Amino acid sequence: MSTKNKIDLRGLVPAPVTPFTRDGAIDHAAILRLGSWLGSFKGVKGLVVLGHAGEGTFLTADEQASVIESFVKSTDGRVPVIAGITLEGTGVAAQEAKRAMKAGAKAGLLYPSHGWLRFGYQKGAPQDRYKAVYEESGLPLILFQYPDVTKATYNLDTLMEIAAQPGVFAMKNGVRNMRRWDTEIPVIRKANPDLQVLTCHDEYLLHTMFDVDGALVGYGNIAPELLIALIEAGKAQDYVKARALHDRLLPVTKAVYHRGSHMEGTVALKHALVTRGILDHATVRTPLLPLQPGADVEIAEAMKSAGLVSDKPAAIAA
Repeated sequence: MSTKNKIDLRGLVPAPVTPFTRDGAIDHAAILRLGSWLGSFKGVKGLVVLGHAGEGTFLTADEQASVIESFVKSTDGRVPVIAGITLEGTGVAAQEAKRAMKAGAKAGLLYPSHGWLRFGYQKGAPQDRYKAVYEESGLPLILFQYPDVTKATYNLDTLMEIAAQPGVFAMKNGVRNMRRWDTEIPVIRKANPDLQVLTCHDEYLLHTMFDVDGALVGYGNIAPELLIALIEAGKAQDYVKARALHDRLLPVTKAVYHRGSHMEGTVALKHALVTRGILDHATVRTPLLPLQPGADVEIAEAMKSAGLVSDKPAAIAA
């Protein structure tokens, strides 16, 4: 069996937040609570930790390893834990991948070198990054497509070459350009039928839900049952049901993701988890800051409007 078939993420793959205590330490008890809850949903196929939603780049290497270990413990092996691999240099990213594997991660979500966000990348550099990290660490990798508005977005040729590499088994696509999405996804699928295609368009999932195997989203923290239903509706090409679920979630989408900065979504996710009874508070680390006064109430009201007010699955209504 090829690497592309070993890890099945065809469903919902939440990207959990990292809970902190009020004094800023890793809250491992809250991780166990959050991971156990998310892992209890049949449609959840994995957990991607230490990404943007998980404030992974704000943690020390030891803290990152401990977060992976706690999320692995939280699910008792029921679903794979995948680690964000974010360090800029290829060599240090490979070492990060080794540490993640030692801590129990089954795969890695490999971020672009973040200097590329400002300056762009040399031709062939992304392909080399994936090849080197996989060959040195042995950690299976998810291809991460950044938004089209950044210089770290990969053109179609680059995507195709990375997707064909050994060790790359899935793609998290957040291009946020629907012209590119509609053009490129069918081409990538045809050339790489085993590649699992996952959307990460938290703020507008409906359009992409009919073309994917699943969703790798921070949104999965707070509304797993509704997103699982949305994925199923998309796979069934049931637009009526998918639209109804989208409309039910829209107040939450606005309260969490239609904010001044997408980074604020992480803070908002924590407030939403307070509403669901999973977290006790929404403590974050700098450079993230608390939201403006009243935002917690706004988020709680949006969650209530969608029926997402406790740690019990909400009823799914068409």
